[in-house]
Order: sequence, then structure tokens, then C-alpha cells
Amino acid sequence: MPRDGHDTSASAPSYQWLAALDQAFDRLVDRAHQVADAWAASGLGGWAFGRDKVDPEWLRQSLLDLWYVDGQDGRVTHSHVGLVCCDDATYAAAQQLNEAKSDLSHQLAEIRQHSPQLMAEIKARLPQRHPDLNQHLGGAGLARLHLKQAWRHVPVAEASVDRVRLAWYSSGRSIKRISVAEAEQKLLALDSEAAHVRIQLKRLAGIPSSEMLAQVQRQAPLMRANLFYHEPLADGRMRRAMNVALPLFLPQQHLPRHNLPPLSPPLERQRARRSDERLEDTPFLPSLRAYRYR
Repeated sequence: MPRDGHDTSASAPSYQWLAALDQAFDRLVDRAHQVADAWAASGLGGWAFGRDKVDPEWLRQSLLDLWYVDGQDGRVTHSHVGLVCCDDATYAAAQQLNEAKSDLSHQLAEIRQHSPQLMAEIKARLPQRHPDLNQHLGGAGLARLHLKQAWRHVPVAEASVDRVRLAWYSSGRSIKRISVAEAEQKLLALDSEAAHVRIQLKRLAGIPSSEMLAQVQRQAPLMRANLFYHEPLADGRMRRAMNVALPLFLPQQHLPRHNLPPLSPPLERQRARRSDERLEDTPFLPSLRAYRYR
């Protein structure tokens, strides 16, 4: 076994993919540190949602929060909402961090496509490369790499901003079209002897086999930012909306005006139902969250 601890008895392609992934991950961690160091050197200010003050260590922890914590729901990602004023060096470092995140995502996609059996090893392997990150997260119990938290980009404004309006967005959902046959297979994969499943199978048998259903997944609430620029962008826009799960980097010396949203998202849907809503109001197959189209 070589000095770096890799077992070269594995197939050559697998070893090459893992080696490239290790390098991509190390680059991501290094660039996250560079962003925090550059911001510390700049002496510029910032603001963080739910915190009384911010410092470079807060930014470092936010950018290096790449892991599941023990007991964390796998569908949930941590948010670190904030505003960071940055000079040219910090702004460039943030963009380079995003490039490293894109590279890591690309490497993972290659492995998932060609050697998916390596994914379980990867999630346990990468945390061991930087055990000191545990200290940056306050000694939290780290379990394995959270891929979405690792490759999600830090939001970067294209130009200086006059005002930022933050608001919870809790109406998001993803919709996947499924056929009657696919829905039947999914129901049969449940307990086909259960009364509620038999009822849904009977209901499904009563519609045309050519009909498509919509399987709906409600998305976790997230923070959205509306940016209002000082001057029009190259395409003429004066504003832009973006998700801000990580600190928003602003190329300016002073914080823009911004509101203070509630600490928790609203419990109920805030947006009015669209008049052109294509799905029925109640699920056709509750166990699958599947709806019929109107």
C-alpha cells in the first residue's frame, strides 16, 4: 500500500476516480479556508441571520459545514444565511470556491455513473482526510459527507447592491410524472395486503392505463433573497432573486439595506393557489403523494 494510504489493489479506473475525488475535495476545503482568510484580511463587515455579530470564524464554519450530524434527516440541509461585504480578493476567492464545488460535483457524477458501488465508501472516506474540520463545527458528531452541502455554491452578487429583501419560501415542490404501471409497482412494493393499499390499487385500476399521474414532493422551506442593484446589469435587469442557504457575497464596502425576516418559516402555505393549477386538490394515491391532472 502506498504512503498516502490508498489501496491500489482496486481496479485502476476506481483508484483513479478516488484519487481525483480526493484532490477535488482537498481543493474545496483549502479554498473555503482562503475565503475566510481573505475576508478576515479585508476587515469588511457582514451580517448573519439570527446572530448578534459575525466574524471570520463564523464564515469559516459556514463554508466548511459539509457533513451530516448524528441523527440528521438526510433530506435536510443546514442553512447559514448572511451577507458578506467583500473586496476583490475575497470576491475572487468565493468564485474559486464555487469552481472547486463544481469540480467536486463533476467527479462525483463520474463515479456515480461508472462505479456507483463506490459511493458508500466515499461518504465514509472523505471525512477522514480532514479530521480537524470537527473542531470548526464546535465538536459536533460528524457522521458522513453530505453531498448537497458539499457541492452547493455560495451565492455571489454580480454587482454592488442597494437593498436585499429576505423572505422564507415554503411553497416549493418537485413534481415527477409517473405512469399508471409505475404507480402500481410502487404500491405493490408497499404492503399489498394492507387495506389502504388495496383501496388505492382498486382506485388505480379504474383509470385509463395511458393516464399520467403527478408524484409531488414538498420541499423544505428555504430563504430567498431579492437583490436590488444600484445600476442595471449587462442584461438591463435591476433586480434578481436567488436562494441563500449560504452567506451572500457582495462586491462592496458597506452592507446594503436589508430586512429581518422571522426566525422560523411560516407553518402554512403563504402563496395563493394559482388559478391555473393543473393538479387536483387532493391526492389520488395518498401513499405515493400522487395526484391526477385536472
